[in-house]
Amino acid sequence: MASETVPKTPYYTLAEGQPLPRNDTSTQIRTRGGGGGFVLLTSTQLIENLAHFARERIPERSVHAQAVGAKGYFQVTNDISDLTDADFLNGIGKKTERGSPDTVRDFRGFAMKFKTRHGNQDFVFNNQPVFFVRDPTKFPSLNRSHKRDPRTNNMFWDFHVNNQESIHALMFLFGDRGLPSSLRHINAYSQNTYMFTKSDGSYCYVRIHFLTNQGVHCFTNVEGSELAGTEPDLHLADLQEAIRSGKFPSWDMYVQVIRSEGLDDAPVDIFDITKTWPLQKYPRRKVGRMTLDKNPSNWFAEIEQAAFSPSAMVPGIGPSPDPMLQARMFAYPDAARYRLGVNYQLLPTNAPKSEVYCPIERDGLMNFTANYGSDPNYSGTKLHPVHFLRPEDGHGQDHHQGRVDGRGSLRTLEQAKTGNEMPVVFSSEVTAKDFEQATALWNVMGRQEGAQQRFVSNVSAHLSAALTKWIRDEAYAMFKRIDERLGHMVESTQCREPLHPLH
Repeated sequence: MASETVPKTPYYTLAEGQPLPRNDTSTQIRTRGGGGGFVLLTSTQLIENLAHFARERIPERSVHAQAVGAKGYFQVTNDISDLTDADFLNGIGKKTERGSPDTVRDFRGFAMKFKTRHGNQDFVFNNQPVFFVRDPTKFPSLNRSHKRDPRTNNMFWDFHVNNQESIHALMFLFGDRGLPSSLRHINAYSQNTYMFTKSDGSYCYVRIHFLTNQGVHCFTNVEGSELAGTEPDLHLADLQEAIRSGKFPSWDMYVQVIRSEGLDDAPVDIFDITKTWPLQKYPRRKVGRMTLDKNPSNWFAEIEQAAFSPSAMVPGIGPSPDPMLQARMFAYPDAARYRLGVNYQLLPTNAPKSEVYCPIERDGLMNFTANYGSDPNYSGTKLHPVHFLRPEDGHGQDHHQGRVDGRGSLRTLEQAKTGNEMPVVFSSEVTAKDFEQATALWNVMGRQEGAQQRFVSNVSAHLSAALTKWIRDEAYAMFKRIDERLGHMVESTQCREPLHPLH
């Protein structure tokens, strides 16, 4: 009998052939003690994996695409001003518009969009307090292994027995709460750890819970199987009927809080989303109530086109060193750009209520706005001055990039070296060092016959077409920082006054 040929085991590589020692890693700056880390853009394997995953499926067909959605409001009921400057979470009684988002055993997503006066705050939560994986590179594989296969459950269990950090989530999935009877009867959990920040530089870590006021109700497998055949859209019908009849469902928002000085005492890695924070040690603190009181009037416009991302955070709320959160902050808007187009934020269901001015993001397919008219589409312009948010404005720190000190000023890279676990707001500053090599090159030109004059002639010809006088004056000053004589040569060579002055 002929021997069976054993297939050659391939070497794992990236999409362009680079071999790697593992396929489940990401590049991070790890925090002290090994708890949490900041994922870097140099993590090619992670970004390539997430970007490809968002584009593996064509956009949903026009039928059978499942979603449930409603609108309502959030109202602050308790004071948490000691934790965060987030405007929509401060001021008891303050209301914020909320725009949103079946009998099969699975985790339920629970996405919320709060349209605040400082922009959109998205919460993209699940109905269970923990998740299956804590390494972002495994996220696409997890979802692929959970796709239905009519022949076998091999993929599902192959993934989980080889990634056993998922065991806690499996306990929830196959427990009594794994098959909700309706979306009105589930809780919503952040799973990820967030930062709440204040303009004085203080911050704390939080996990956020929305607990249903309708009680948690679930089905057994037998009940779920029967309803899957008779009422496949039960969750959608249940929510819409409750709102139509005036039985508006509501959820109370709570936070669990860990301040920075309490990190060493934490019994678990607080940035690991496969673990819960013990309620006995970190009790819930109430924030407010969310109520759904309006059904969508046009399903496609309001629900199908809705997009949510953990990266949509208002001042006072920011990301923690939670690797899964940081990966989701990239992956969710990336998926929306693929599914809805690069201008998905302009769609009415996604557009914020607050004023938007972001002229460096313009053009692209399906841009139906005035496209910022003639405003410059690059950073660093003085032709069309803009204001920038500062911590002293009372809106919290620049939460997406790093920390501020107690005076409200941005921490510099040098100041942050002693506490290098936290990212800092960084923008390179122009110093005399930037002109040293340019000066050296100017001196080299001086040793080459006619080179300096040709350089001056080239610059002057181009600069003379800059019709605004102050721009030309600043250009002269810039070249004087290389060499005083160079600046004067440029200024004296080209036309001093524009033919058609604008300013």
